[in-house]
Amino acid sequence: MSVIGFSLIAIFVALAVLAPALAPPPPTSRDPYLIPQEGFSSTPRPPRVGHPFGTSEGQYDLYYGIVWGARTAFRVSIVVITITVIIGLVLGVLSGFYGGKLDEAIMRATDIFLAFPDLVLAVTVVAVLGRSLTNIMIAIALVRWPTYARLLRGDILTVRRRDYVEAARAMGGGDLRIMVRHIVPNSIYPFLVLSSLDMGLIVITAAALSFLGLGAEVGYADWGMLINLSRNWILGAPGNAFAYWYVLVFPGTAIFLFVLGWNLLGDAFRDILDPRLRGSH
Repeated sequence: MSVIGFSLIAIFVALAVLAPALAPPPPTSRDPYLIPQEGFSSTPRPPRVGHPFGTSEGQYDLYYGIVWGARTAFRVSIVVITITVIIGLVLGVLSGFYGGKLDEAIMRATDIFLAFPDLVLAVTVVAVLGRSLTNIMIAIALVRWPTYARLLRGDILTVRRRDYVEAARAMGGGDLRIMVRHIVPNSIYPFLVLSSLDMGLIVITAAALSFLGLGAEVGYADWGMLINLSRNWILGAPGNAFAYWYVLVFPGTAIFLFVLGWNLLGDAFRDILDPRLRGSH
């Protein structure tokens, strides 16, 4: 299963890297992430020559949107993970290592964030900041950091009492040196597993916000935006429920496979990095 996960992610990486060759932007395009339009009809058109995945409402080319949407998916997930990991790492280390009032303050802040449903809090943040893909990334990062901080803090509470930490402190090691050389390297493994699993979750959350109309501008190469364009055609046409299947199936499949790949890869990282599982093998 880990090979399948790695293969899926490798395919999406290739899709993102080769996007200019697989779906060349129009010569007049000011931004390659803007999907070419083949007209302005509100009715989607099925797959055909020149448009292998068909066109959506507004006649946006689905094939182009899915290919360039792979770049958007990686950009969103990588940026959010980077921000989340930095915040969670700093606050988790400070909370777990020093404890006391600092620990109490940080943990109560995480409790406040965790008290809200993730999607509701993200919608609120985007509504306040304004509709854009950048604000979606900020919102998801603000929603996800408490989980990372709490997870790392719990591991650090255990590691900081280990003999090698006490020995480093007895030899005159400063707090920063002990944290960087001994605490973080021995607490980071669950953190890395969660990060790999979250790559897919972030894309799903971003797609949900785009579906609600809070994401990128209409016509931007984003899988969530493509699904947003399919909302009026999910039930098909009278007498033919599958008349417009392509407007939902192709972007939905892209999201499904991207998330599946990261979930399988995250499970593989857990098996590799968890010493208890290594011992059982």
